[in-house]
Amino acid sequence: MNWENEIENFHNFILDNNIIGLFKEPIKLKSGRLSYWYVNWRNIASDVFLLDQLTNYVLSFIKHLGLRPKCFYGVPEGATKLGIISQYKWAKKQQNYGSGSYPLSMGRGKKKEHGDPKDKFFIGIPNGETVILEDVTTTGGSLINTIKKLKELNVNIIAAIGLTNRNELRDDGKSVKDIILEYNVHYYAMSNAIELLPKIEIHKDIAKHIEEYFKKYGTQRIQL
Repeated sequence: MNWENEIENFHNFILDNNIIGLFKEPIKLKSGRLSYWYVNWRNIASDVFLLDQLTNYVLSFIKHLGLRPKCFYGVPEGATKLGIISQYKWAKKQQNYGSGSYPLSMGRGKKKEHGDPKDKFFIGIPNGETVILEDVTTTGGSLINTIKKLKELNVNIIAAIGLTNRNELRDDGKSVKDIILEYNVHYYAMSNAIELLPKIEIHKDIAKHIEEYFKKYGTQRIQL
């Protein structure tokens, strides 16, 4: 797949599988903000066929960026499966694929309190040129914590990729891309809320709430 030709297909994949949608009443996000709209990749991660399709899109995006990772690592726990399947499929396609050539790493949701200190946060530590995968980025908190843990182990992070960026500013006024760059890591989004929301049918009252939300929190305003 060529990514430039696949962007619209990826957007349709998101819309067809209800990854982005609306609430009649606002819910509180992990960030503490009240939102009338959601981005949730959980159903895709629970379906073998759809996860297979999603990882194909991820690998196409990686090639589009010109990256040559040795390891994919999914932010636990939402992107754990994504990281494992992407790594498996990527490694199998490489000419130097063989025993010991590519790691298979997984992060723990909770710190392991006993055993080897290296195993506290990981089942298989990432090594080599590593791409971090995240499902949804809002303020980047989980992604930042992951970057910190990997850098403590001197992991060479060549990129952080989010399936969908909610295009919000943090309370400090910085975007996810801005704050991640402070850790010398480049962030790339495969899709953006500001491009996806106008593609779905939204009642005018909820549309107004969303426009106000982006006026207050967005990296830019949105018109629905």
